[in-house]
Amino acid sequence: MRQLVPSWIRVPVAFFIIFGAVEFFIDSGEKPAFVEYPAVLLFLLLVLLILIAIEAIIGALENVMLHKLDEAGKARFLAEKESTIKFTWLKETYQKLLGQKPIEEETEIILDHNYDGIKELDNNLPPWWVYSFYISIIFAAVYLLRFHVFNGYTQIDELETELADARIALEAYKKTAKDLVDFNTVTVLTDAADVKAGQAIFQSNCVACHMADGGGGIGPNLTDDHWILGGGIKNVFKTISEGGRSGKGMIAWKAQLKPAQMAQVASYVLTLQGTTPANPKPAEGDIWVDENAPESAVPTEAIETKTNDVISVE
Repeated sequence: MRQLVPSWIRVPVAFFIIFGAVEFFIDSGEKPAFVEYPAVLLFLLLVLLILIAIEAIIGALENVMLHKLDEAGKARFLAEKESTIKFTWLKETYQKLLGQKPIEEETEIILDHNYDGIKELDNNLPPWWVYSFYISIIFAAVYLLRFHVFNGYTQIDELETELADARIALEAYKKTAKDLVDFNTVTVLTDAADVKAGQAIFQSNCVACHMADGGGGIGPNLTDDHWILGGGIKNVFKTISEGGRSGKGMIAWKAQLKPAQMAQVASYVLTLQGTTPANPKPAEGDIWVDENAPESAVPTEAIETKTNDVISVE
């Protein structure tokens, strides 16, 4: 069998059979097993070294045996070896692809001139190179017709498609990435964990001005329906992020709080509306009406003080 299949074919075939078995039996997810598990890579390298060593040992033993034979025995051994099938078609195909003449026939293509005794062979271009050139010409013709004559899709079309897909993916990601929330995308958080986190932030940073129950102190009362810079989640979020009125409002908290935290505390602030604080501060600002709320939900007394300015809360 060794004489039928040369070693440069036996070793890769045996190695890839073992490699395929390893990949089949080891669950490594989307990555190859040798990438996910370095030990597998070491194992495969060890297997390859063993296969090469086996071939080298067998070859060495064969040479030792050959040296021990007499001349007649060597002749018989070499004759049997030459008479076996050893993928001669592969060698012949390789030589044809090179397009070179055998050394014994090179005298036919030697050019007349020489350079300091160095002569040049008039070899033709290798067939593989010529065929590749012809294939490239055919490809160019098909490409020209497909994309420039019959107006096929172009790289600009591909770019626009990929950008559209990227925008959809980005919007989907923003919906689940809380720290990417901003004034335009913030929504009221109703999950108990978010409201509780907002309450903790409020108690740590806001009670000095608004009191623990939101009744107001230095800052305005957060329990009534009057707002200086607009109510609703968007305005409250923006006021927390950017700060209140210049020179007398609260500071901007965007440097100290993450967007997700500002959304949590803004949502908690809205839960204070309608509650009864111990010492409520007189109302400041105007009654804010949500333009997106149903008409039945808009108080009659609020219509006269309705404002269209969507800025932020204090």
